[in-house]
Amino acid sequence: MGRFLGIACLSGAFFGAATAAYGSGGAVPEEIGRVLPLWSVIPFVGILLSIALLPLWTPRFWHHHFGKVSAFWALTLAVPFLIVFRETAFHEICHILLIDYIPFIILLWGLFTIAGGIVVSGSLRGTPLTNTVLLLIGTFLASWVGTTGASMVMIRPVLRANRHRVKKAHIICFFIFLVANIGGSLTPLGDPPLFLGFLHNVPFFWVTTNIFPHFAFAALVVLAVFYFWDLWMYRREKSHETPEEKAPIRVEGLYNFLLLAGVVGVILLSGYWKAGSIHILGVEVQIQNLVRDFSIVCLGLFSLYVTPKALREANDFTWGPILEVAKLFAGIFITIIPALAILKAGADGALRDLILAVKTPAHYFWAAGSLSSFLDNAPTYLTFFNMALGKLHLSEAMIPAALNVGAPTANVQFIYYLEAISAGAVFMGANTYIGNAPNFMVKSIAEEAGINMPSFFGYMVKYSLPVLIPVFVAVTWIFF
Repeated sequence: MGRFLGIACLSGAFFGAATAAYGSGGAVPEEIGRVLPLWSVIPFVGILLSIALLPLWTPRFWHHHFGKVSAFWALTLAVPFLIVFRETAFHEICHILLIDYIPFIILLWGLFTIAGGIVVSGSLRGTPLTNTVLLLIGTFLASWVGTTGASMVMIRPVLRANRHRVKKAHIICFFIFLVANIGGSLTPLGDPPLFLGFLHNVPFFWVTTNIFPHFAFAALVVLAVFYFWDLWMYRREKSHETPEEKAPIRVEGLYNFLLLAGVVGVILLSGYWKAGSIHILGVEVQIQNLVRDFSIVCLGLFSLYVTPKALREANDFTWGPILEVAKLFAGIFITIIPALAILKAGADGALRDLILAVKTPAHYFWAAGSLSSFLDNAPTYLTFFNMALGKLHLSEAMIPAALNVGAPTANVQFIYYLEAISAGAVFMGANTYIGNAPNFMVKSIAEEAGINMPSFFGYMVKYSLPVLIPVFVAVTWIFF
């Protein structure tokens, strides 16, 4: 009871401060991020700390009430926000739900459902070499079916291959590093920020050509670290293995790969096809995006219909992970509104000093990456992308010519800036569980399979900071 009283007092304090800062009826600027103070992100920080600490402090409470905690923090932001900003706040909340959250959950649900019907069986033993090969396959697959798609396809074979292993949380953490993040850096299909760049005139294969050296270096170093880490763990527990009867490796439910291809196809189509827009609750929604989301739902339902129940049972398929992600990210998306609005305001917002300090490619890499570790990497990418264009006095129409290496119109400075922004936004999503869409999903699926995954801070302290930060420092020194 004391905990809830303390949180209620925090909510009241936030409400009172908001009312005092904004007043109760004045005109609101079109870019609300220009007037939002930095402390307006308190509910967002609150939900992150809840995700990080409550599973450690009160695991039983968290297991049964995480959805209520998420709803509480969402209301802590939404209630004062709506009272103070009224129609503007209502529009911002509807916008993030209709444009970001609902498509996000539909895509995750579709990929989770379809991939749950693909079963890899047989004597696939999780030796260090086998695990490294599986992660390598997933890393390359991520750029062509997206980090979320590759994660959903590969996580269950990895779990099944390592079912005999005693210590395996490190395997899942490196899986998040490589398959759920770094692997998505070679095409616009790999990760949402790169797809945004493609929609804003960056040529499709520019990313493949220019980010490949950064990708290859980061992926190979992380894979090498994983191999020796897993080898050390494997040798420590090898004596506990029990021999199993060998069986040939089989892949069942192959028709689900066609459905996954269908998901990739409708996503790509939504980027090319311009079908106009309609307004829902005052929010402009593109028709092609509605068609995309409806198609993904249909593909997921079709997978449920045609896939035998036995295949999903063989995968230990349940709806628990997707429900956990849906509930927690509903709160995250609502509370993240002030942070994204301030970021969008650029030099006119509360993060003015940070934005103005970004000048070199290395700055762009770390600024875009650090913010992408905790915020949505798509708007973060777009903010620094537009900032780089403005700094060099380029328009979107000039981008293909500016990126044409060797041509008289090429802009070497913009090429370095865009490489840094792209690599930072994609790579550093691996720094936290919420840095990229599939991270938390992979964690939830692993926990559903009985793996004791590290906490939010445990993941950072034990895995991402000691493994990834030195790699990113090396990427900065070599490339930027």
